Formats: sequence, structure tokens, C-alpha cells
Amino acid sequence: MASNVEAPEPWYLALLGFAEHFRTSSPPKIRLCVHCLQAVFQFEPPQRIEARTHLQLGSVLYHHTKNIELAKDHLEKAWYIAQQVPQFEDVKFEAASILSEIFCQQNLVDSAKPLLRKAIQISQQTPYWHCRLLFQLAQLHTLEKDLVSACDLLGVGAEYARVVGSEYTRALFTLSKGMLMLMEKKLSEVHPLLTLCGTIVENWQGNPIQKESLRVFFLILQVTHYLDAGQVKSVKPCLKQLQQCIQTISTLHDDEILPNNPADLFHWLPKEHMCVLVYLVTVMHSMQAGYLEKAQKYTDKALMQLEKLKMLDSSPILSTFQVILLEHIIMCRLVTGHKATALQEISQVCQLCQQSPRLFTNHAAQLHTLLGLYCISVNCMDNAEAQFTTALQLTSHQELWTFIVTNLASVYIREGNRHQELYSLLERINPDLNFPVSSHCLRAAAFYIRGLLSFFQGRYNEAKRFLRETLKMSNAEDLNRLTACSLVLLGHIFYVLQNHRESNNMVVPAMQLASKIPDMSVQLWSSALLKDLNKALGNPMDAHEAAQMHQTFSQQLLQDHIAACSLPEHNLISWTDGPPPVQIQAQNGPTTSLAGLL
Repeated sequence: MASNVEAPEPWYLALLGFAEHFRTSSPPKIRLCVHCLQAVFQFEPPQRIEARTHLQLGSVLYHHTKNIELAKDHLEKAWYIAQQVPQFEDVKFEAASILSEIFCQQNLVDSAKPLLRKAIQISQQTPYWHCRLLFQLAQLHTLEKDLVSACDLLGVGAEYARVVGSEYTRALFTLSKGMLMLMEKKLSEVHPLLTLCGTIVENWQGNPIQKESLRVFFLILQVTHYLDAGQVKSVKPCLKQLQQCIQTISTLHDDEILPNNPADLFHWLPKEHMCVLVYLVTVMHSMQAGYLEKAQKYTDKALMQLEKLKMLDSSPILSTFQVILLEHIIMCRLVTGHKATALQEISQVCQLCQQSPRLFTNHAAQLHTLLGLYCISVNCMDNAEAQFTTALQLTSHQELWTFIVTNLASVYIREGNRHQELYSLLERINPDLNFPVSSHCLRAAAFYIRGLLSFFQGRYNEAKRFLRETLKMSNAEDLNRLTACSLVLLGHIFYVLQNHRESNNMVVPAMQLASKIPDMSVQLWSSALLKDLNKALGNPMDAHEAAQMHQTFSQQLLQDHIAACSLPEHNLISWTDGPPPVQIQAQNGPTTSLAGLL
């Protein structure tokens, strides 16, 4: 038996060699690989070989076949036998790790947790596996939305990494904990934690790629923190640092030098994934700031890179990145007057969500919100209300909830006969009192909605007060789209009040800003006002030019409206329940009113 441990028998090496040859063939010959591994048991091997073979069989069956039950059976045997063999950590803990993955996949979370806890308990003398298993259990709690337990585990991991002298992995644990605290909106606790992270990252001297990847993680947290708070201008220095950081990483070579400390054998994300993530936060910033052409440019680059990565990598995070990018670019399309394209991209998000139940669970509310925004753009207000109502039922995310309520309020204002529902909504997003979120951008939007309502009710002085508040807030953080909307609405108020000069002073910059974004609805509105204003001011040439512009914008929007409503995907506006429909039936021509559009 002892000689078997020191020098494996030739039969074992031969079978192992054949199994590996079949596994790595092109294409892989998994059935033959499994046969070779199963043959090992015919020789009644010692426990070490028996446990390792069960692990290899379980791993191959899990990764390359659909026979999950058999994989689970082999991994359970590997875990049980390996615990009886001294100093057999790799086999023991890898079996526990893969087995808990299978349990999670089968929704047997209550089996995965005790398994991981036991493995964590007995792995304290094995730094790599102890850290890896802590990360794995923290991730499981995160998927269950138990962020408190996840944060506790990450805190334990950070302290353990410090004790075993791994400042790099301590930083990874601490940054991961910071990420969860941002998700939980524990802002008072996040700030000192991020400060600690910054110090650890800057002081750590090690592999340049690992150091830069820690900096990317740290800066991503800072940038998303600012964007969540709607602080588009304040985030610029951090975003610039992040973009420089990712450029530095892309010039560094991946040196395969293994760290001396086994606890350092981790990385946050592959370099290529980090590049996509930086594109993604840049798109989020451009969208919030109203630089929509820039958002389009970075989305195209990111989606192109994602397509290449997805050919080689089946990591679920890539589909998540793709969905978030599409969600942002769809909103851009609706603003720039490309509704038909937006609708096709909404359908693309539906298809991605059909392939992954978890992706759908996480993005169903956003999907219905996007459909609600599309319904507003094609003047289907009843459908918009149904979509937003569905989205509200599906989300517990405060920022998204506030965004949906703000848009639903705009639907009720346009409908003009929903006073009771409207006032009950406005009470919940009162920017003068207890606004539900800390987002600067959403609070500015809430002031705009109040201004819009006061305008429709003919309370012009009150409307001006709200809109000036929006302007003050949007100018402070470069929120270009809100600035353009507020200026044109103020211009409309001054026009109604016969103050033509002041109206002109508002509408001209609104038009310039809307052209820069470009925002088709504001351009349409501004050109109509400029036409009437120039007539009133006795400028027939300018009035004629504005009328021509208005005609051009009307035609573009009308053609796009007809194209969108003619698509079979337009029927998605009726979907408010269950998973996304697989087949979208075509319908006979547009069925929506164009009257409110022009």
C-alpha cells in the first residue's frame, strides 16, 4: 500500500494517461475518458487513488455531460473517502467545492451550506482552500440576498488573510465586502471601508497585474457609488483614473509567476472581463450625463468584445454585462428617436433572459420598465401604466423603484384624469421632504415632474420654482438631458405668459443642448416653440426655418413610430405576467394613436 502512494502502479498511470488523452481530444471523447477512469476501480486501488478517481469522474461528468446525479454520487464518495486520508487537502476540498456548486444548481442550498461550513472549518491550515471556500459560501449567501451573512464571511476572510500574511487577498475580501455594502446602501459603513481598501491597495507591492486589477476593483466601486448617487460631474476624476488603469493593464503581460503565499492564488476578474466592465460603467456615465453618441460608441465596442468572449467563455457574468449594456442603450435609442431599434433590442434582452432563469429574476423589473418607456414613446399610455405597475411589483431596489414611480407619474400627468393616483405617487417622491433615495439625478427629476404637473394645471409661478430647482441641480452635475427638458418647459411657460424675449432665452439653449445630446422629443418641442416665438417676435425668416426643422423632426419620428408599431415585437407591450413570451406573433399594422406624438 505504501509503495502505491510513493510510486503509482503502471496500470494506474496508463489509464490516467488514456483518460486525459480522450478528455483533451478535439472534439473531446468524454465517454471513453469516463470508461478509462471507471476501469481504475477494477484494480481495487488504495484510498488515495480511489478518492482522486471519484473526484476526476465527478468533475468530468459535471463539466462535460448532463449526468449530474452520477457526478454528485462520485463527488460525495470523493469527499467522504478523502476525509479519512491524512494530508489530502486538494482532493477533499475540491470535491466539497464542486459538490456544493451542484447542490446550488439543483436548488438544494440547504445541503450546500453545511457542506461548505464543514469544509471551511477543517481547512484552516490550508490558506488557499480556506479563502476559496469562504468566497464560495459568501457568494451563495449573496445569491440568496442574505447580504449580512455574506458580509460577515468576507470580514472573516479579510482577517484570516491578514493573519496568514496575504495583503492581496485581504484587499479582495475587503473590496468584495465594500461591494455588498454598496448594494445594501450602508453608506456610513462603506466610506471608512473604501478608505481602508485604498490604503491596502496602494501599499501592496506585488505582481503589477494583480495590483492594477485591485485598483480597477476599487475604482469600479467608487465610480458606481457616484453613479448610484446621480453625481455625474463629481465622478469624472475617478472614471478617468479607471480608464487609465485599464489601459495600463492591457499593456502588461500575464507573467505566470506563482505567488509564494498560496493565499494569493486568486484574481478578481480576467483582464478581458475588466475591459468590458470599464466600458459598461463608461456607458452608464454617458447615459446619465446625456452624452448619448458617446454611450452608443462605447456600447458598440463593449458588445463586440462580448461577442468574441462568449465564443470562448460560457461565464454567466458575460450575459449579465450584455443585458445591462442593452438596457442602457435601449434608453438611449428611445431618446434619440430610434424606437424600432430599441424594441428589437428589448426583444434581444427577452431572449437572453429566456436562456437563464436567474438573469430573468434579476432583470424582469428592468425589462418591464423599458417596455413602459417604449410605450410612452409610442403614446400607448394604458400599456405604459401596466408595464410600470408590473415593474413596481417585481423590484425591491429603491433607485429603480423611484425611477419607475417618476415615469408612472408622467403617464398620469399626460392622461390628465388620474388625480388621486397621481397625488398618492407624488407624496412618495416629494423632493422637498423625505425623498426615498440619495440620488441627486432622481431628486432633480422629481422636481421636474412637479414642474410639469404645475404647468399642466396652469400654476405657472409654482412650475417655475420647481423647474429652477431642477436646473440648479442638473447644472451642478452636468445632467444635460434634464437641463434641456427644464429649459424648454420654462420657455413654454414664458411663451404662454407672453414673455417672448425670456421664452426665447430658454428655448434657444434648450434646442442647442437637445441637438448635442441628441434628444428628438425636445428638438421637436423646441422647434415648434421657436416657430411660434419667431412669428410673435416678427422674424418670418427664422419662423420659416424653425417650421422646416419641426417638419423634419415630425417626419423622422412619424416614420420611426410606424416602423416600430409594425414590428411583431410591438406585441410585447401586452406582456405583463410570467417569463418573456418565446414566440412574438406579427400583427396587422400599427394600432397606436399618432395624435399625441406630433
